[in-house]
Amino acid sequence: MQGETAERILQTARTLISDRGYSAFSYADISEAVQIRKASIHHHFPTKSGLVVAVLRAHRERFLAATQALTHQVEDPLARLQAYVRHWEGCIRDRSQPFCIAALLAAELPSLPEEVGAEVHKHFLALGEWIRQTLEEGVVKRSMKLKGSSEDEAQTFMATVHGAMLSARALGDCAVFEAVTHSALQRIQA
Repeated sequence: MQGETAERILQTARTLISDRGYSAFSYADISEAVQIRKASIHHHFPTKSGLVVAVLRAHRERFLAATQALTHQVEDPLARLQAYVRHWEGCIRDRSQPFCIAALLAAELPSLPEEVGAEVHKHFLALGEWIRQTLEEGVVKRSMKLKGSSEDEAQTFMATVHGAMLSARALGDCAVFEAVTHSALQRIQA
């Protein structure tokens, strides 16, 4: 039962972070949503920063497992990036996770506790590395062409996808995400 409670706390925190960011949620919000006392939350996660670090680690672990699966299951690197974009399009459309929590927290970086900022940094490094490797493989397989270095292009692609999430959220229109990411994919297609 302790594991189930901790998992419910993590899932609720993830949703609250996605909806509100770091500063705008509290243990009281989690307590109300999960229907447990704040003391129970503190038992599992003594500090808010520790809770958010756990949420970010779980987010990164899911991301790493998903990208590893994509890399093994989808031979064409361009199709991999298209699948990555489609994943986020689906999350935005069905509102299951309308924003990457690491990207959302990156906007709050100056005010975040150091350990939370470190986890955000790790996520960006991991995502950038996967995109860079995928781009390089795409060049080798001649399904992609790059205008700059693979590192620069990976950062550009990542920033474009995150920016498209932000625009879609601000405008309340998933079509914005689709249009921006479609252009980003067209830009690198050979």
